[in-house]
Amino acid sequence: MQLNHFPMKIVAPSILCLSMDDKIQVLERNNVSSQSFSFHPDFFNTAHFSETEGYMSTGLKIETGLSLFKRDNTHTGVYTATEKVYPKLFEWFFVIGTEVNAQSDSLWVCRIKKYLIQILGLLEELNNHSEQSPVGLVLEYIHTNYPDKISLEDLTKCAHLNRVSLNKKFQDLYGCTAKGYLLLYRLKIAENLLTHTGMSLNEIACAVGFEYDSYFIKQFTVKKGMTPTEFRNSSREFAYNQIV
Repeated sequence: MQLNHFPMKIVAPSILCLSMDDKIQVLERNNVSSQSFSFHPDFFNTAHFSETEGYMSTGLKIETGLSLFKRDNTHTGVYTATEKVYPKLFEWFFVIGTEVNAQSDSLWVCRIKKYLIQILGLLEELNNHSEQSPVGLVLEYIHTNYPDKISLEDLTKCAHLNRVSLNKKFQDLYGCTAKGYLLLYRLKIAENLLTHTGMSLNEIACAVGFEYDSYFIKQFTVKKGMTPTEFRNSSREFAYNQIV
């Protein structure tokens, strides 16, 4: 295919992160199928505050995944999705399509934004840690499966290392254990959902892999120095004050 008149070969499964100005021409294809979603730029600058206030433009901006849309000698906008990651991406795209068609309640836009954040976050992390080292394999597993229950045994099996060796590698690279990285990654996704959606704390806790919202609140407060509700209020107040 050609992207902005630049020829490139794409092997499925792949994800294309495109802007409105990009031009695509398919030159040759072999058993290819695809699905796509287009989001207006204003979508990135809205957050659902309440059913009474509706949608308020606040200058909020999703930072997650923005690097994927860069155009230079390194970034092409085309990213390979591994066979292990692809089913999760396919599931999230399917849910987005279902939400667009159903629009079952006032929070359907919040749920779409949640899955968009998950998709972009996963692609960004995979692109930043594309090496298939033991740590790279664990990162890929975490970034794909963090909404699910993950044990230390799951991570050691993925890396083909024992607990001590795996945690030493993570300590050297990230200053925390493998499970500690998993916790911080879940909280990072939770920050985005708190800022950009109107999901309840229980819904966010479940979405990022916590079994109980009470444990989510406790961990978030310890790591971030404020409760999830305080973080939500402060992040939105900061964004709102930037434009008033």
